[in-house]
Amino acid sequence: MFFRRKPSGVNWIVVFLGNPGPKYAGTRHNAGFMTAECLEKRKGIRIDRVKFKALTALCPMGESGENALLLKPQTYMNLSGDAVRPAMDFYKVPLDHVIVVSDDISMEIGKLRIRTSGSAGGHNGLKDIIAKCGGEGFPRIKIGVGQPPDNRETVDWVLSVFRNQDAETMKDACERASLAVEAYIDEGPQRAMNKYSMK
Repeated sequence: MFFRRKPSGVNWIVVFLGNPGPKYAGTRHNAGFMTAECLEKRKGIRIDRVKFKALTALCPMGESGENALLLKPQTYMNLSGDAVRPAMDFYKVPLDHVIVVSDDISMEIGKLRIRTSGSAGGHNGLKDIIAKCGGEGFPRIKIGVGQPPDNRETVDWVLSVFRNQDAETMKDACERASLAVEAYIDEGPQRAMNKYSMK
């Protein structure tokens, strides 16, 4: 008996959250986009095909070679689900195979946390994906960007640019986050957590 594979061969969707355009480049809220850039360099690919209100690329991940759709929503953060939902529907990828990479202001700069599910934690991008894509049951890789000082509004803080040592710390963190994405797909959540969470 022969079983038909999905025509796309896409088993995972990896969503890198950020805001599009040069105005937001290098800001705390764009830690997801920064991780995508690290993965692009390591894999020698470009996430540049316009589809699903996003920039996309197909890429085999890890030794298993499982095919992933890499996706950078171009909708602005609070409408991220508008890009993720149609991609899930088109490729018939279940929610637990959608990995979302995002910033997290509750953690120190450069710390990583990997979870198989969870609440939005006040993050507007995660909130929209939860609302439009079927709930909280998707894995996420969170990158600490630090808490705002007492005199800074949260919205101003997440749209501020990393500078000096913080910029170097984030460069390393995003590189590790890109490796964590591949480890999650190739080795499973527990091993990925053991290797990369809160390093």
